[in-house]
Amino acid sequence: MGMKTKIALGAVVGIVVIGAVSANSGDADGGSAGQGSSSASAEQQSGGTDADTRSDAEPADDKGGADGNAEDERAEKASQAEQFKAFVQKNGTAAEKEAVSHVTKVQGADEQNDILDSANVYTDFTGGLMGEGTGPANLIASAFADWKQSDNGLVTVYDAEGELLGTGNF
Repeated sequence: MGMKTKIALGAVVGIVVIGAVSANSGDADGGSAGQGSSSASAEQQSGGTDADTRSDAEPADDKGGADGNAEDERAEKASQAEQFKAFVQKNGTAAEKEAVSHVTKVQGADEQNDILDSANVYTDFTGGLMGEGTGPANLIASAFADWKQSDNGLVTVYDAEGELLGTGNF
C-alpha cells in the first residue's frame, strides 16, 4: 500500500469517527423523534410527569384559571424528592409510602439520556447494609422505577451517613 493510500484511508476513518461521536452527542438533547416519543409514552403510561418532556409554550389544560397554573408552578419548583414523594403518595402501595416517607433528597432524576442514567436517593435510615433501611431501600428503588423510566438506569439508595443501602434498575 502506498503512502498516499494510507493517508487517505486514515482521513476517511477519522471523519467516520468524528461523525459517530457528534451523532451520539446529539442524543442527550432529545435524540430522534422516535426515541423522544417512546420516552414520552413511557412517562404517560406510568402516570408520571417529567418537566423535561413538557414544553413551556404549551398552555396548561387542567382546569383553567389561576389555580391550575399555580399547581403547575409549584410542581416545577418542587425538589426532586418532593416530586418523588408526591408520585408515591398518589400511586404507591402502603409499604412504598412508608418507605418513601424516609427519603430526604433525590439527585439525578431530572436529567436522563437513556444511555447511562444514574440517580441517588438519600434517606434518614441509619446503620448501612446491616441497619434497618435495607428492606425499605428495595421498596424505594422499586417505587423510583415506577416514577422514572430509562433504557439503562441505576438508582442507588443511601442512608443518613451516605452508606449504601441498596440499588435498583429503572
